[in-house]
Amino acid sequence: MRKSTPPDVRAPRDTASATVELEDVPFGRFHLHVAVAGSGGQFSDGYILGIIGIALTSATDDLALNAVWLGLLGAASLAGLFFGSLFSGALIDRIGRHPIFAFDMPLLAALSLAQFWTAAAWQLLLLRLLLGLVLGADYAASKTLVSELAPRKSRGRMMSVLAIAWAAGYTIAYLVGYLIAQTASGDRPWTWMLASSAVPALLVAAARLGVPESPRWLIAKGRAQEAAAMIAAKIGPHVTPPTAPAPAPSSGAPAESGSLRALFAPALRSRTVIACVFYLCHIMPYFALSTFSPRILASLGVHNAYFGGAVYNLLLLVGAVVGMSVIDRLTRRRFLIGSFAVAAVLLLPLGILHDLPITLVIVLFAALAFALSAADTLAFVYPQELFPTRMRATGVGAAVAASRIGASISTFLLPVVVESFGIRTAMTGLVLVLAAGALACYRYAPETSGLKLGSQ
Repeated sequence: MRKSTPPDVRAPRDTASATVELEDVPFGRFHLHVAVAGSGGQFSDGYILGIIGIALTSATDDLALNAVWLGLLGAASLAGLFFGSLFSGALIDRIGRHPIFAFDMPLLAALSLAQFWTAAAWQLLLLRLLLGLVLGADYAASKTLVSELAPRKSRGRMMSVLAIAWAAGYTIAYLVGYLIAQTASGDRPWTWMLASSAVPALLVAAARLGVPESPRWLIAKGRAQEAAAMIAAKIGPHVTPPTAPAPAPSSGAPAESGSLRALFAPALRSRTVIACVFYLCHIMPYFALSTFSPRILASLGVHNAYFGGAVYNLLLLVGAVVGMSVIDRLTRRRFLIGSFAVAAVLLLPLGILHDLPITLVIVLFAALAFALSAADTLAFVYPQELFPTRMRATGVGAAVAASRIGASISTFLLPVVVESFGIRTAMTGLVLVLAAGALACYRYAPETSGLKLGSQ
C-alpha cells in the first residue's frame, strides 16, 4: 500500500479530506517565527548568565570580592531562577503562556541596564536575583509555548534551536566581555559588560510581537473556538485544532491546572522526579564549569586561561548545533544516558590525574563543553514531553527550579572548594554528579520519542 504524502501547509485546502492535525503540520513560516521568538529569549537568558563570569573577574578589585562574594554573585541569578521558574510555572498554567512570554523582556532590559550604576556588591547581588526571577518566568513560558506550537516530527529540532540560541548568547557574552576587557580604557569596564545584556532583551521583545497563545492551553480552558480561529489565521483553515486533553486521572491528581501538589500525585510523581533529577545533574557541571572556566583552567595550569575559556565557550555553541542534528535521530533515553556517560568519562582525568600536558587539558575541557552542550538540547524538549497540557508549565517550572538549586549550589561551592581542597577535588565531585544522572536515567527515565503532546 502506498503511503500518503503529508499535505503541504502552503497549499490551499477546500475539503475535509485535505485537513491535517496541528501537530502534523509541516514546519513553515509560522513555526519559524515562533522558534525565533522563543530562541531570542533563550539567547538573552544565556547572555545575561554568561556575562557574569568574565565581569566578576574584572569587578573583583572594584567591589572587593572574596571567594564567598564571587560564589554569591555567580549563583545569584540561578537562585532567582529557582523561585521565578517554580512559581511562574503554576501561574502560566492558570493565566496562559502568552502574557509572560510577551512582556518579560522589557523588564529584563531595564534590570540589565540598571547594573551599569552598581556601586557595591550587595546592589549587584540584588539586581542579579531580580534578573533571575524574570529569567525563570521566561524559561517556563517560552519552553512551554514553543513546544505546544511545534510540529511533532520536528519538535526536537525546533526546541533545539532554543538550546543553540542559549549557547550562542552565553558564548557571545563571553566574547563581548573579553573584547571590552581588552579594549576598555576607562574605569569599571565590567559595568559596560553587564549593561550590554539590555540590547538583546529589547530586540527579543520586538521579535515576540504577533506570537499567539498556545491553542492547547486555550482548548484545555474551554476556549476551543478561539483556538480554532487562531490556528486558521496563523497557519491555515485546513489545520484542525488539537483534541481536548483527557480528564485528570482518578489516582489522586487534581484536575485543576497550576497545582504544584499535583506534580507529586501518583499519576505524575515519577515523571516529576526524573525531570528534576535529569535537569539537576546535567546543569550542575554545565554552569559551574562555564561560569568559572578561566579560573578552572588557570588552576589546571593553563597560562592563557582567557583563551582557553573562549575555546570552551565556542565549543558550547558547536555542541548545541550537533545536538540539534541528532536529537530526533536518537531515542530520548539513549541520548540521556549516553550524554551523561560521555561527559563523566571526559571529566574524570581532570579530577584524578596530575601534571597533564596543557594541550591535553584544553582538549579534554573543550570536548567536555561539546558533550555538555549537545546534551543541553534535551533540557529544552524532554521535560515538556513528560507532562500533560494542564500541568506542562508547572512541571517544566519545577524541573527548571530543581536544576537551579543544583546550579546555585555548584556555582557557589566551586570557587570555595577549589580554594580549600584543590581543583581536582572539585572536578571529581562533578564526575560523581554526572554518574548519578546516568544511573537515574537508566533506571527511571521513560521513552518519549515521537510522542504526541496530548497523549499523556
